[in-house]
Amino acid sequence: MTLARSLLLYVAAALAEIGGAWLVWQGVREHRGWVWIGAGIAALGVYGFVATLQPDAHFGRILAAYGGVFVAGSLLWGMVVDGYRPDRWDIAGALVCLAGVALIMYAPRPG
Repeated sequence: MTLARSLLLYVAAALAEIGGAWLVWQGVREHRGWVWIGAGIAALGVYGFVATLQPDAHFGRILAAYGGVFVAGSLLWGMVVDGYRPDRWDIAGALVCLAGVALIMYAPRPG
């Protein structure tokens, strides 16, 4: 159950952070205005809160592993929302990052 909870929290954090950054991007770069920017800032705040709900108590470990989730999630977001098509190097890089997430967060540790 702890593994499933952790994975769901990473997905929620990715949606909040990537979605928030995308909303700010849309507000500024696509000239959609302050409402989009404000929604993005709120979503980024939600991301900061969701990260604290991870079962592991080590901030550095949580955020280091989340970096890999962010990389893969950003490519997926780009595909779904913006029609971006990653090349084989994007995909290989994302898989390497996700392998890093697995090592950092879920490798067996003493104690």
